[in-house]
Amino acid sequence: MSGEEAEAESDADVAADEPEPDAPAASEAANENAQLFGVWDVTEIAYEDPSTKRYMTVTPIAHTMGRHASKQFKKSEISLVERLINRLMQTDENTGKKQQATRIVRDAFDIVHERTEENPVQILVTAVENAAPREETVRLKYGGISVPKAVDVAPQRRVDQALLFISDGVASATYKSSTSAADALANELIAAADYDANASYSISQKEERERVAAAAR
Repeated sequence: MSGEEAEAESDADVAADEPEPDAPAASEAANENAQLFGVWDVTEIAYEDPSTKRYMTVTPIAHTMGRHASKQFKKSEISLVERLINRLMQTDENTGKKQQATRIVRDAFDIVHERTEENPVQILVTAVENAAPREETVRLKYGGISVPKAVDVAPQRRVDQALLFISDGVASATYKSSTSAADALANELIAAADYDANASYSISQKEERERVAAAAR
């Protein structure tokens, strides 16, 4: 065998050992990265509300480093979990503390799983669907007179409002209370997923918005 043939055969063996560029990685690290927080599967999430489904993206990535911050309407492509984390950051105690807010959500998901034995990501999606208001009121002026008018809520705003209600419920439950933020978030998500208006702040706020809108029709 000549030197050129031996070199060609060696190159062929090396190429055979290398994985295909488009082939999925089979390492344990890759499998963990495919799950949210390395624990929760996000591939089999069920959506009951078709109007908000396209605005609720669920991915295993909980921190995108703000890559969509300057792009209009790109927040719908961010994971719903990260959007919840960002909402929890918009309070006096958690302002700018992304890692702390992430830890709160991660601990709350563990509590939700312990209490319900279900995927907490599915509980979050159901809670957002239940807490999303379908109607609200706007102010219209007629000759200097302000008149409330009921309007339908856009699907993207419905998701935004649901996340706002949930984060406000957590802030309300932990204010001057010994309840931890993780426990308060877990309680809110479970109650909202069960559509318990008595125990869920977000559901009560949604029903109040819709009640006011119904009176302004």
